[in-house]
Amino acid sequence: MTDTHKPAFRRVMLKISGEALMGNTAFGLHPPTVERIAREVKSVHDLGVEICMVIGGGNIFRGLSGSAQGMERTTADYMGMLATVMNALAMQSALEELGVYTRVISAIPMDQVCEPYIRRRAVRHLEKKRVCIFAAGTGNPYFTTDTAATLRANEMSCEAIFKGTKVDGVYDKDPKKFEDAKRYSTVTYDEVLQKHLGVMDASAIALARDNDLPIIVFSLDEPGGFRGILAGEGTSTRVHG
Repeated sequence: MTDTHKPAFRRVMLKISGEALMGNTAFGLHPPTVERIAREVKSVHDLGVEICMVIGGGNIFRGLSGSAQGMERTTADYMGMLATVMNALAMQSALEELGVYTRVISAIPMDQVCEPYIRRRAVRHLEKKRVCIFAAGTGNPYFTTDTAATLRANEMSCEAIFKGTKVDGVYDKDPKKFEDAKRYSTVTYDEVLQKHLGVMDASAIALARDNDLPIIVFSLDEPGGFRGILAGEGTSTRVHG
């Protein structure tokens, strides 16, 4: 990348779902897919961008689904938080295999496997060009990993949240079901909330809006997508004020 195409952001949050790690499998982790995403992260890290990550846990356990099946909601949410720790450890392993120093930082203390969340320590890791993967959500039930990603992005002074999804932006309806689905190039926080566009849950959107934190939605399935979007290339949707 030439000097005229330097990344527009110095520090970013990458939010991906747990399902993104499944590949074509029905459950759990698909190691080649984890490695592919790790290479995407490394390609951006190599540009000098400081990277935070939050990974969902839906490929292993989703708290909301558990509670819908009769499990007590708080217990189900804590189980979902533990699933995010498993995914974070898998991503840490893949990144470090590629030579990228990575720290898993959990909102629920589990000192044998990862660090507890201490804001100033996490900021120092980023300054030392280590990737920080924030696990276990916010540490509280009833809050999604989307909200956790927005919270940590604000705490870490990230300049944007990049949400990697299965589609190349935000649509007015599911593009996989409707051929006439319209993609937005830009959309406001209030439009997302009013039209129920499903970018993130309402709490996450409101938190991003209140702190003027842009959300950039792009396709994680497109090779080189994360690096390309950072350089202002490719297709995406920007959610802003």
